[in-house]
Amino acid sequence: MCELLQCGEFEKTMLARTVLLQMANSKKMEAFVRGNGWAVRSAARFVAGETAEAAIVPVRALNDQGITATLDLLGESVTNEQEVAEVLDTYLHLFEIISQEKLNANVSIKLTALGLDLDPELCKRNMLRLLKAAGPEQFVRIDMESSAYTQATLDLFYGLWNGPDKFRNVGAVIQSYLRRSADDIEDLIKARARVRLCKGAYKEPANVAFPDKSDVDANYVRLMQRLLSDGNYPGIATHDEKMITATREYARANDIGADRFEFQMLFGIRRDLQSLLIKQGYRVRVYTPFGTHWYPYMMRRLAERPANLWFVMKNALRG
Repeated sequence: MCELLQCGEFEKTMLARTVLLQMANSKKMEAFVRGNGWAVRSAARFVAGETAEAAIVPVRALNDQGITATLDLLGESVTNEQEVAEVLDTYLHLFEIISQEKLNANVSIKLTALGLDLDPELCKRNMLRLLKAAGPEQFVRIDMESSAYTQATLDLFYGLWNGPDKFRNVGAVIQSYLRRSADDIEDLIKARARVRLCKGAYKEPANVAFPDKSDVDANYVRLMQRLLSDGNYPGIATHDEKMITATREYARANDIGADRFEFQMLFGIRRDLQSLLIKQGYRVRVYTPFGTHWYPYMMRRLAERPANLWFVMKNALRG
C-alpha cells in the first residue's frame, strides 16, 4: 500500500475510511477518545447528548430552524433481556419528553435493540407496547439493519400494519443497494406505508447488494421516483447532492408538491445543505442520535465523510 502522502485523492479517502472503521471497533482507542475533552466536544457535532434530556436543546434548535427531528437511542449490541428492557424504558420516556417539551420530533428504533436476536416474540411484544404508548400523535420508524434482518424486519412491520390494531403510526426503511428493494417498494406502496429511502451502509455480498456505487445510485433514483409518484409521504434520506437534485427535478417535472415528501439527513452533517433546502421551501428532517454509545457512531460518520475529520482536528488543535 502506498504511503498516504503519495496517494491520489480517492486512495487517501479510501485509506482514511478503512482506518476510521478499524478505530470504531477498537476498545483501546475508544477509551483514549473518551478520555480526551476535545474528542468529547467533537462528538457533540454528531450526537445530541448522552441522555434523552440532553437531546432537548439540540432538537429545539433544529425546530427553530424549521427542521423536524427523528430521535434514536445509540447502542451497539443488546445481549440480554435486561438491556432490552432498558432500551424500551428509554423510548417510553422519550415519548413523554417529546410531548411535554412540544418537540417537533418522532423516534426511530432498530428491532435488534428490542430483542429480535433474543426472541422474535419478545421483540414483537415490545413493538406493540411502544406503538400503543406512542398513540396516533407520535410516529415510530423501524430502522433497517443488514440484509440478514431485512425479511424479519418487514415481516414484523406487516404484522403490525395488518394486525388486529392496524397501526398507522409506524414506518419502514428501504435500502437502495439491495437487489430486492424494488419489489419491497412496490409492496409498501400498495400498503400505503410511509417509507424512508436510504442507500444502505452495511457490507453485503454481491448476490444480495449492488457492489458498484453507480448501480446503487441508479436504483436509488428509480425507487425515489416510484415513492414520489405513488408513495405515502416518503423520506428521501441522502446527503448526496446528485440524489437531491434528481429528487427536486423529478418532483418539479411531475408537479409533486414539496409537502408530499421530506428530505432526511444526519445530525451535524451538511448543515449548510439542510438550511438551503429549508430556504428553498422543502421539508427537512434530521436523524438525531443520543446515548452513551456515541464513539462507534461518531467514527462511522467520520468514515462516511472523511472531510469531517477537519472539524475534529480543529477542535483538537484548540484543545
